[in-house]
Amino acid sequence: MNPAADARSLRVIGPGRAGSALSTALAEVGWRVLEPVRHGDDPTGAAEGVDLLVVATPDAAVARVAAAVSPVGGTVVAHLAGSLGLDVLTPHPQRAALHPLVSLPDAEVGARRLRAGAWFAVAGDPPAARALVEQVVADLGGRSFVVADADRAAYHAAAAIASNHLVALLGQVERVAATAGVPLDAYLDLVRATLDNVAELGPRAALTGPVARGDWETVERHRAALAPDELAAYDAMVAAARRLVDDGSEPGSDGGAPEEESR
Repeated sequence: MNPAADARSLRVIGPGRAGSALSTALAEVGWRVLEPVRHGDDPTGAAEGVDLLVVATPDAAVARVAAAVSPVGGTVVAHLAGSLGLDVLTPHPQRAALHPLVSLPDAEVGARRLRAGAWFAVAGDPPAARALVEQVVADLGGRSFVVADADRAAYHAAAAIASNHLVALLGQVERVAATAGVPLDAYLDLVRATLDNVAELGPRAALTGPVARGDWETVERHRAALAPDELAAYDAMVAAARRLVDDGSEPGSDGGAPEEESR
């Protein structure tokens, strides 16, 4: 138990995957977790008698639910939405955002991940509100960074690319590999090693393969082997890889690729 968290209390509105994961994780480090407000319950008094009230509803409902809660001066009202700012928590005097940059598939796995050194995007107004959500992160053994309201959509877009788009890309790997009779599992060690390379070297230096070396003949062989409905995604990623090469080139360089290239 974390002695620093002994006096802290939490209530969640919307105990779904994220809300339940946070409740479980904070209970495990000594927070007092009060009965949540569930769908269909009256949320009017939810901010009474609690240090932190977390609105863990779907993003589209956060503003409506927060507005239905009677403000309490000493209670910090926070949401878990990555793309939303603090304005959706009006009229509460102490507002905060606490977005875990981690996948939370269910409460049990999510709670474990929240306590495994997770990163969190935080914000808060006034400073005491931000200090409380930063305390949440500290009690969980995590790391935090501040994202201003104006930057939250871009921050969350990057999160979606890193997680959701990666899953979609691996779905394409599975489909294309199946046409050659190869299972997805055969590629997963390659994926893991690539992530390790990015972590160690950065994206530009970690890039290998035909685009990195300007081998457009191989790219065309790939395109010829793909089903028509796979080409748009493949071409988009070739363009993204080419941009990475070009961004890392010396001034006046062509990035190692020929001046004329086919698709």
